[in-house]
Amino acid sequence: MKRCLDPYRYEHTIGVAYISVALAMKYGVDLERAEIAGLLHDCAKAYDIQTIIQKCEKYNIIVSEEEKQIPQTLHAKLGAFIAMHKFKVTDGEIIRAILNHTTGKPGMSILEQIVYVADAIEPGRETTVKLTQIRKNAFEDLDLATYQVLGYTLEYLKKSGKIIEAMTEKAYDYYKEKINQSRVN
Repeated sequence: MKRCLDPYRYEHTIGVAYISVALAMKYGVDLERAEIAGLLHDCAKAYDIQTIIQKCEKYNIIVSEEEKQIPQTLHAKLGAFIAMHKFKVTDGEIIRAILNHTTGKPGMSILEQIVYVADAIEPGRETTVKLTQIRKNAFEDLDLATYQVLGYTLEYLKKSGKIIEAMTEKAYDYYKEKINQSRVN
């Protein structure tokens, strides 16, 4: 990855892999799988958006109309493809963790949640009061941390006037309901 990414993105990637392994230890997920998913989650991020779109077309990766409006998330789809074809990853759960690390989705596996949360809380991220709490919660309640990252993401996108992908909202609603149900029981 060091050869594929700029220094900032490489440091971010190492941070995500580190946190993914730490969370995997906490939640009983295979450490190597978590590390691979963390290392490869941004493997297509070195490309500019236009190149990502061109590569998606070249490799027949389906791009929805919504994704065309929010192309920043497309590196996840291309990254999953690259992980399979360039890095020879055959583990479907690792591929899904890479694929869903930008938007999240309802009912993510623990590995998917780990990579999704690790991407948001890795040590290189600017520390805020909310992020400090999410980092703490990530090691206590992964569902709560997932819900908080989704909420933090939605808040950021709304404030910056960016388009919000429907899957992120669906994931947020799913984890909100899951958290509410766990508090009732």
